[in-house]
Amino acid sequence: MAAGRGLRLPLVYNTGGHDRVETLRWLDGVVDIYMPDFKFWKPETAKELANAPDYPDVARAAIKEMYRQVGDLVLDEHGLARRGLLVRHLVMPGEPDETRQILRFLAKEVSPGTFVNVMPQYLPEGLVSQHPTIARPLKGSEFQQALAIASDEGLRRLARG
Repeated sequence: MAAGRGLRLPLVYNTGGHDRVETLRWLDGVVDIYMPDFKFWKPETAKELANAPDYPDVARAAIKEMYRQVGDLVLDEHGLARRGLLVRHLVMPGEPDETRQILRFLAKEVSPGTFVNVMPQYLPEGLVSQHPTIARPLKGSEFQQALAIASDEGLRRLARG
């Protein structure tokens, strides 16, 4: 209704990436910008850290559907996002293989023009101490490695941070 009355702001769907394709299809033609996270590649990691062993499969299917609907991110002359896909990946300590697999998937199975925000903000809090592999902050060298992986895998559009 708002669009029919002249609303011209891009509609952004901000999500953790665990979205059913059937639900996303309802949004086809409504959402302008999809902004999913892609957190885990391995079901074991997703089960251990998020109690969602299906997360990798669900996220891959969801991101492909989002891309089908809106394509690569398009910026206007002022740098404002107007339409497309922007994927966020939080780099986790000690998990360069997960990062590599996620970034490879985005470059090869979605688009090398996928806009990816590679994020170094991981900080261990709360019950994280129960998971020794991620019970420490991310090292700067791990973040730099993630950026190099993105480049190695052929991704051309990165935001850092």
